[in-house]
Amino acid sequence: MLVFASLIPGIGANAQEWPTKPVRLVVPFPPGIFDLMARLIGQHLSSQLGQPFVVDNRSGAGGNIGTAVAANSAPDGYTLVLSSSGPLTSNKFLYKSMPFDSIKDLTPIILVGDIPGVLAAHPDVQARNLRELADLAHARPGQLSIGSPGTGTNTHLGIELYKKLANVDMLHVPFKGAVPAMTNLMAGNVQLAFALVPDYVKPILAGRLKGLAVFSRSRFPGLPDVPTAIEQGIDMEVSGSIALMGPAGLPRPIVDRINREINDYLKSSEGETKLVQIGVRVIGGPPERVTSMIEKEWSIWKPVIDSARVKID
Repeated sequence: MLVFASLIPGIGANAQEWPTKPVRLVVPFPPGIFDLMARLIGQHLSSQLGQPFVVDNRSGAGGNIGTAVAANSAPDGYTLVLSSSGPLTSNKFLYKSMPFDSIKDLTPIILVGDIPGVLAAHPDVQARNLRELADLAHARPGQLSIGSPGTGTNTHLGIELYKKLANVDMLHVPFKGAVPAMTNLMAGNVQLAFALVPDYVKPILAGRLKGLAVFSRSRFPGLPDVPTAIEQGIDMEVSGSIALMGPAGLPRPIVDRINREINDYLKSSEGETKLVQIGVRVIGGPPERVTSMIEKEWSIWKPVIDSARVKID
């Protein structure tokens, strides 16, 4: 039975008066970059909207658990989630079952930005760029080891896509997080690692690791001397997109209000500077940009996952 929102007592008024109490901002990952982003955005929204935005870390299942919290919440604007490419796109093809549908069960609010991937090498690896790495891999098929923060992460999928495009055979070694992957790379237990840029900026700048390529359309400001993969003839981009989402049915006035406030923050010198400092490339724009990102990444990662036969129980 169809019921117009205007006929439901309080729906219109709630959308206009929102928020009248604290808002829960779920982060579906352990404390880290996403946590920092959520706190920056939450502080701005709190100052503009007059209510606390409380960060709630709900990690697990590649971001599925925390994202599902928002998907299963009432569409009243008091539970939002700062989610990413994994739970919103690639997890659909990695997990046997998903607790939500990114399009049907969530309302897009804004594509905040993305975090590009980087391919780093131990200093002893005799390669300074992707061409030299390919030559080395061809000479030693299956012998070069390349770490990632875990099976099914977007950086693991980036490894599989790179191997396919460069026609190289390397041994993937999954770790339980970005820090263990970097620690083992610096110790020489693996020769390479594919990760998100922020985790590797300092050791690359210090010369403790070699940055071979950044997987974004343009060079990352924090690593100006590391060329993109595209510059080196590998036409691929790998990044972790970050989007603010609400439950399905979130009233459009609430969506538009949050979208407007965050866009203003992203365009401000303070907002852009703080996000760039933690490794985020600012995007922003209308809510519909989130849906476009989801559909685009579905088309990219499904064939990669199917070809590499990556599955998570």
